[in-house]
Amino acid sequence: MTTPRPATRPADPRFSAGPTRKRPGWTLDALSDAALGRSHRSALGKAKLREVIDLTRAVLQVPDDYRIGIVPASDTGAVEMAMWTMLGERPVIVAAWENFGQAWVVDAENELPLDDLTTLTADYGKLPDFSAYDGSQDLVFTANGTTSGVKVADYGFIPDDRDGITICDATSAVYAQPLPWEKLDVVTYSWQKVMGGEAQHGMMILSPRAVERLESYTPPWPLPKIFRLTKGGKLIEGIFEGATINTPSLLCAEDHLDALKWVKANGGLQGMHDRADRNAQTIWDWVAERDWIANLCEDDEKRSNTGVCLKIVDPTVTALPLDDQAAFAKGIVARLAEEGVALDFGAYRTAPPGFRLWVSGLCEHADVEAVLPWLDWAFAQQIEELRAKETGHA
Repeated sequence: MTTPRPATRPADPRFSAGPTRKRPGWTLDALSDAALGRSHRSALGKAKLREVIDLTRAVLQVPDDYRIGIVPASDTGAVEMAMWTMLGERPVIVAAWENFGQAWVVDAENELPLDDLTTLTADYGKLPDFSAYDGSQDLVFTANGTTSGVKVADYGFIPDDRDGITICDATSAVYAQPLPWEKLDVVTYSWQKVMGGEAQHGMMILSPRAVERLESYTPPWPLPKIFRLTKGGKLIEGIFEGATINTPSLLCAEDHLDALKWVKANGGLQGMHDRADRNAQTIWDWVAERDWIANLCEDDEKRSNTGVCLKIVDPTVTALPLDDQAAFAKGIVARLAEEGVALDFGAYRTAPPGFRLWVSGLCEHADVEAVLPWLDWAFAQQIEELRAKETGHA
């Protein structure tokens, strides 16, 4: 039976996992008040950056005694800044279950001279066993696996009375999933993920315990300028008041301010959570009714509601060599890109063949509903072509 060509297209075909789509209704006019051509150290420049910090605190409901800073080099810079300035004082555990978390494993194993390191890893679609962590160690982990579609659903493994600090890469979880601030000492993320901002700016949120670590511990290795958070044994407070380490883009800051204001006016943090949950659930319900596709994460509770990762399980496809399976999935991605229906939604290159649809709170639910029939259609087209080649009728 031929799968009919869908009649409805998503109004916005952008399902990229980063940079993600802008908030609904965004136009360049949103940047008209940007402090262009002004120093970031001018009164206006610092006021804009301070407004980013203050709105971030309000929207994310960050505790009053946590510091919020804008740092260089996106989420990567923020995580590495935390690792290089805070680790080494006690044993370290680094947990990873997908590509980006694995980057922190590489830093810890190959770059930082850590004397006591344990790594906890898991395959795509699964979480590692956190039982080795008892609170006496420092812990580095991701809240949400951007390329695996797996999130930390329960932070109960982190003791409130821990001695070590926790460094949480939350770049694809923040604004979409609840963050238990009392269990997190360093939270990092970037503007270009859930909030659809432009790249290269990172956010670092520090608990009082993280500040204490910075002020009481000096790592034995040299630190480049962009990593230095203290001076004379004290936190550089200006970084957390709008005075950045290096020159930020005030155009990007204006864009992020626009996103924060939109969230605040449209249901706030809970509204973002609810929209992401609804979008993801729509995909999961669709998957449950089909036998050719499945969730990469098999545990319902741990599935990500931002980067929904799917794998092709049709036996005709899975019988192929892995490279051919990947080519089949890429063919679907290319077909829908040519149709202008869905862009940049292929699985990460090291993940199992399939798709990654970014559906956080800025994504309109109607677009999620509209793209799914197109996936069915493209799959049917690919299968028909595959079978024709196998029978020599291509």
